This record gives sequence, C-alpha cells and structure tokens, in this order.
Amino acid sequence: MPLLEKASRPREAGEGMPLAHDHGPVTTVPEQSRAERRASFDVADFPMPTGREEDWRFTPMDRIGALLRDTPSGAHLAVDADLPPGVTLTTIPSAQARALGVPAPQDRAAVLAFAHTDHSGGVMHLQIPADTVISDPVRVRFVGSHSERVWGHLVVSVGAHSSATVVLSHEGTARLSEMVSTLVGDGAQCTLVSLQEWSNDTVHAAQHDVVIGRDASVRHVAVTLGGQVVRVSTNISYAGPGGSVEAFGVYFADADQHFEHRLFVDHTAPHCQSHVEYKGALQGDSAHTVWVGDVLIRATAEGTRTYELNRNLLLTDGARADSVPNLEIETGQILGAGHASATGRFDDEQLFYLQARGIPEGEARRLVVRGFFADIINRIPVAELQGHLMQAVERELAGAELSDPTTSHDAHTRNTPDQPSPASAPRTADR
Repeated sequence: MPLLEKASRPREAGEGMPLAHDHGPVTTVPEQSRAERRASFDVADFPMPTGREEDWRFTPMDRIGALLRDTPSGAHLAVDADLPPGVTLTTIPSAQARALGVPAPQDRAAVLAFAHTDHSGGVMHLQIPADTVISDPVRVRFVGSHSERVWGHLVVSVGAHSSATVVLSHEGTARLSEMVSTLVGDGAQCTLVSLQEWSNDTVHAAQHDVVIGRDASVRHVAVTLGGQVVRVSTNISYAGPGGSVEAFGVYFADADQHFEHRLFVDHTAPHCQSHVEYKGALQGDSAHTVWVGDVLIRATAEGTRTYELNRNLLLTDGARADSVPNLEIETGQILGAGHASATGRFDDEQLFYLQARGIPEGEARRLVVRGFFADIINRIPVAELQGHLMQAVERELAGAELSDPTTSHDAHTRNTPDQPSPASAPRTADR
C-alpha cells in the first residue's frame, strides 16, 4: 500500500485555488495527509461547506444544513444524570473548557457548537476524581423534545490513576450539534459509551475527542440506532507514551436513515496502541451508512501497534454502505499496522449450517445478525446495557422483512495476513 505524501507546510485558505476556467500555472493541491486537516476555535476558519469537500462528500447537506448556519440559540436538551459518589457534574464557561485543554473543533458543525454553547447554558463538566475507582456506571441522559437548534458541549475529565465507565444516551427529537471532550489522566482507565437512539426525525452532528494520558487506557463505544441523520466524528490523540485505545462502534440503519461515523486516531507519542472495530447493518430503501477510519502514525510515534476493521451487512436491496479505511505511516519503527473493510450479504455457508440443524431460514438469518453485533456489544462492561442493545437490535430486525441471501457484492477489503475475518462477518473480496 503506497504511503500518502505529506506536504511541506499547510496551505492558507484559498491558496492554490484557480479561477473558473483558468488553466494557467496555478494548480490545486488537495490535502494529502490527515495531519493537514484544519483544527480551530475560530468559526471564520470553517466556511460553509459545499458537500464536495473530503469531510462532507458523503453527508446529505440538504438535511444537515441547519447545523451549519451560524445562528445562536438558547435552546437546550433536558439532562438527567445518575452520578455515583465522588463524581460531579457542573457548568463552566467555554473559556474555562478551553483552558482545560480540550482539542479544537475540526469541522464547521463542531466549531459552531463550541462558539454558541455559552448561549445554551454553558459547557457541562463531568469530573471523576484522581486515584478513584468508580464501580457503578456514570450515566448522563440527554432528551430532546423540539426541533429548535441546540449547541452543546460536554467535557469529561478522568483523573490520574482512576477508573470509570461513562454512559451517554441521546433520545427524543432534536437538532443538535455537540462536542464531547474526554480528557483521560495518566494511568487512568476509562470506558465511554455514547448511545444515539433518537427519534426518526432527529439531525445530530457530534465531535468526540479523546486525549489519552501516559500509560492510560480507553475504550470508546459509539452506538447509533436511531435518527434521520447522525454524524459522529471521533478523534483520538495521545498526551504521553504508553497509551492504548479500543474504539468500537455499532450502527443499524433503516430506510431513509443516514448514519455516518468518522474516526481519526492520531498517534503522536511512542509505544502506543489502537484497535478500531465498527460493525453496521442496513435494511430498507435509501438506508445509507458511512464509515471513514483514518489512522496517522507520526514520525515521533515509534513502537506503535494499530489495526482497524469495518464490516457492513446489507440485509435488503436499496441499502448502501460506504467504507473508507486510511492508514498513513511516517516512520518505519512500528510494531504493526493494518486495516480491513468488507461490505456484503449473508454468508450462505453460515445460513446452510444453521438450517441443516433444523433452524428455520428466518430465524437463522436473525441469529447471524445477532451474532454479528454481539461480538462488540458484549465488550461493553455493563450487563444491563448489553441486554438493552441486543433488544434494540431485535426490534430493528422485526421492523422489516429480510431479503433472500445472495452473493456478496460491493465489497471493499484490505486485509492483513495475520488478521483473519471473524466468523460472524460477511464474506470479503480482495480489492
């Protein structure tokens, strides 16, 4: 796989852009490296996108446009928190959040959320004290009840050498753009689960940032099962050596739903690890999912080990899954790196195996789908939540009749020899 060519310096806004029908010496050089993408707290640095930009080319701009217009709003979601002893949830101004070291926004929806959060009640700050083991899950529930635009920002501070599981749930009807900034201290262990179980008329754009301290470990889980348009961009970086992250995702799209998950793992420190695994299922006409996985191993990140995997299961005709894995390496001193992606129908052999043991065809298909998702759902360290999500998958399966299995198609795969595909995944084909 050829490595991406890194530019010598970032381009200024508008630099190198030719005039219409101008075939002169000026040429447009697209961003060749994920490191060149803009990050800024200034709204002016993110002009209104057209949909032709790399970050927006899959997104239905007509449906998400309300979250890209620079209009303050005092609306907010209802918040219900279940906080174990020692955990606090307060409100701080955006300037204080920035002083805590939250990463800068990386697209227009996120920068507007940051800029206007103070008008919507301020930034929520969830604090887990240092040197503390929180055995019960920390739960924060967001409920929308209107279609007015909402700008939101949540900062999760996990103190050094602490351990906690944080569950964020999103329900109801909303037009929400939010930032979720998770700052994990040295030696800490944190699991962050974000559930998007919106009503079908909701539009939601989110930027999740995770900063991992020295020798800290993080498990980030994104689950999207509801909404009209849901776009979650997760950015992971390392504040010191020895950090590790597991980034998991589950999504199930029905007719006319657009679910988009973007991930950027920025290996900035040596001797760090990352493992990314997202799985999605689609059913119904015009169901559309997008997964973009960017991993950048910088020259300073020697001793890195990374792998990313995306699997998509098409249950009916008319559904479309886009999967784009990207791996960029700036140093040869790494322990391992690879990625794989596949999109396809049911595995005929799996169905035959189950039917040969007396299981009816319809139930066999449901067993395959449940097994497909269970591999990730069972890694959530909250038994109650595991059961809830499997029931939600069952409801999705009951909502539409599954089509007959056919040969895999539209497959996109880049597998490494030492990373076999799980048995529950659709068949892959070489790209």
